[in-house]
Amino acid sequence: MSWGHACVDVYQGAVAALVPYFVAERAYSYAAASGVVLAASLLSSLVQPLFGVLTDRWAMPWLLPLSALTAGAGVALSGVTGSYALTLAVVAVSGVGVAAYHPEAARVARTVSRGRHTAMGWFSFGGNAGFALAPLLVFAVVATGGLRATPLLVVPALAGAALCAAAVRSAGSGAGSAGASTAVGEDDWPSFLRLSGAVVCRSVVFVGLGTFVSLYVRERIGGGEAAGTAALFVLYAGGAVGTLAGGRLAERYGRTAVVRRSYALTVLAVAGLVLVPGPPVYLFVALTSAGLYVPFSLHITLGQDFLPRRVGTASGVTLGLTVSVGGLAAPALGALADATSLRTALLPLVALPGLGRLLLCGLREPVQPGAAVPDRADPQEPVAR
Repeated sequence: MSWGHACVDVYQGAVAALVPYFVAERAYSYAAASGVVLAASLLSSLVQPLFGVLTDRWAMPWLLPLSALTAGAGVALSGVTGSYALTLAVVAVSGVGVAAYHPEAARVARTVSRGRHTAMGWFSFGGNAGFALAPLLVFAVVATGGLRATPLLVVPALAGAALCAAAVRSAGSGAGSAGASTAVGEDDWPSFLRLSGAVVCRSVVFVGLGTFVSLYVRERIGGGEAAGTAALFVLYAGGAVGTLAGGRLAERYGRTAVVRRSYALTVLAVAGLVLVPGPPVYLFVALTSAGLYVPFSLHITLGQDFLPRRVGTASGVTLGLTVSVGGLAAPALGALADATSLRTALLPLVALPGLGRLLLCGLREPVQPGAAVPDRADPQEPVAR
């Protein structure tokens, strides 16, 4: 499941990695280039909750290999389309594939991991590794062959489809049983909505930096395409490490405490990325990556525990919708960059993790299914929901 996740999420990272090449080869403006990111995010954001609801009602493990192929086909065609409109269309198809994958994949992963934080961390690590590999893969293919070489990017999709099919077969009957039929506990919608609001803030920062950090670093320190690719790789690769660290830190300090501290770190890291000049920008990119990714898998398990009767819906929101929704803000950032500068456009991203941190204030650890709860007869012992 982890490797299959990597093969699917490489296409989320690939869309942002292709932006500098669209700017260079097709002379797209910042706003037009960010519109490609919007195309991948908009339809994905709209259909993601639908797939979450469907997986709450029916197990659809066959959807995993199909969605991997769909995600890859759209990106593979993006460089050979003859118009801007067709480019937006095929990238949108890729976004639908990504949207279809995540709710069902998270449900299957939770089933086979039995809800363990470290196991879900490994599942999330796969997706983040895919993000990290995306700029290197795009650079290897497009920097040498140009945008006309993007059909080669379909290879991870073929591998992902095979891996997902094998994982579902290995999971056996557990992957084929709907989570809703065995759900216990009560849904805590107020806490889930606060968590989702925080993840939306994180999403806008992540997608905004993923879209423009490559161009920004090239502008700030020079170095051409290699310098920009290196910055994007650091942003994504640090996340792969941060995701694994998040699971281990949560077992020691608790999920909500780790998530809150991560958002506080992100405020300082993004400020340094935007404001500190010269090569140290790479250090702040790495710190930003850690702040954004340490809570990544914890968002998923917290959301699932806040909505134990709607695990598919929770997964679709925390793992998919609130990640892709950041793309909705990308055109606004691009338009601001066209009107002012990239630095000015990135400045609002400093405040968003702080807003997310405020939303998380007072959020309590949910009781996991089967966990013991305090005796309600003891008035001194609060009951966490």
